[in-house]
Amino acid sequence: MSRTCTAFLFVILAGPAGWASGPAVKMPSVPVATYSIVAFDPATGELGVAVQSHWFSVGSVVPWAEAGVGAVATQSFVEPSYGPLGLTMMKNGKTASEALAGLLASDSNREVRQVAMIDAKGNPASHTGSKCIAAAGSKIGLHYSVQANLMSNATIWGAMSAAYEEAENKKLDLAERMMLALEAAENAGGDIRGRQSAAILVVSGVPTGRSWNDRLIDLRVEDSPAPLPEMRRILGLARAYNRMNRGDELAAEKKWSEAMAEYAEAARLAPSESELPFWEAVTLFSAGKEEEALEIFRRVFRTHPFWADLVPRLPAAGLLPEDPAKIEKILAVRPKPSATHPPARP
Repeated sequence: MSRTCTAFLFVILAGPAGWASGPAVKMPSVPVATYSIVAFDPATGELGVAVQSHWFSVGSVVPWAEAGVGAVATQSFVEPSYGPLGLTMMKNGKTASEALAGLLASDSNREVRQVAMIDAKGNPASHTGSKCIAAAGSKIGLHYSVQANLMSNATIWGAMSAAYEEAENKKLDLAERMMLALEAAENAGGDIRGRQSAAILVVSGVPTGRSWNDRLIDLRVEDSPAPLPEMRRILGLARAYNRMNRGDELAAEKKWSEAMAEYAEAARLAPSESELPFWEAVTLFSAGKEEEALEIFRRVFRTHPFWADLVPRLPAAGLLPEDPAKIEKILAVRPKPSATHPPARP
C-alpha cells in the first residue's frame, strides 16, 4: 500500500470516538493541507464550500453541504465523518457551534483537525487544532468562515476574508465570492507545497426533496498544475449551462422573451460551446419559431458541420417534428461542400 493510501486509511480509522471500532492507530504522516471557505448567502439562503489543496481530489474529502441544513469543511489530518455527522446534527436542530463542539468532544485527535461549519441560519463555527501544521489559522466573519493549514505564511486566511467581504459588497453570487476568496489565498502565497486540486459546492436554501436538484454548483478539479484557473473556467461553463436550462424551462412555459434572454446569456458566457446554441435551435424550431431557429442552425453548422448529421435522428426521439420536409429545411442551411472541403464521412 502506498504511503498516501496508508495515510488516508489511518485518518479514517482514527475518527471521533464512538464512530469507529478497533484498537487505536497511529496518526497519518501526510495531512490534507488546505485552504477553504464555508459560507451562507442571506439573500438566497444558499450554502457553500470552496477549497483548494496540494492533494489529489480534495473535493472527495473536504467539502460537505446539504440544502436547508448547513455546510462543512473538514481538513488538516482530515476526518471525513465530520461532514456527514455534522450535517446530521445540524439537521436535527444543533447550531454549527453545537455540532462542531459535540464532534470535537468525542475525538481524541481533535488537536490535528481543522474544521469549519455553518448552519442554515448563517451561524459559522471553526476549529484549528494546536497541532495543525503552521502556518494554520482561521477567521470568522458574518455568515462565513475561512481556514487554512500548512500555508506559506500567516496572511492567507486574512486575505481570503478581505476578498470575500469585498465581493459580498459587490452583490456577487455565492460561488463567485467563494472563488475570489480562493484566488486571494493563492495570490497571498497559498499552500507551501503548491497546488493540485480544487472544488466548489453550492446548495439551495430550501430543500426540494430531490437532492440532485438542490446542488446548484458541484464542481471539482481533481488534478491540475493550475486548479484555480481551471475551476474558474468550468465555473463559467456551469453558469452557461444553468442559464440554458433555465431558458428551456421558460420555453416550456412559452415565456419566449425571457427564454431568449436566458439563451443569449448562455451564449455570452460560453461563446465557443456549440452544444448550447444547437439545442436552443432545436427547441425553437419544435416550438414553431422556425426562422429564428434556422439562423442559429446556420451559424452552428458553419463552424461545426457534424451537428447537421444529428438532425435526422431527432424526430424519432421526439425532439423535432416527424416531417421530412421540415428536416430538409433545417439541413438546407448547411454550408455547401466544396472541392477542397468535401463533406466528412459519417
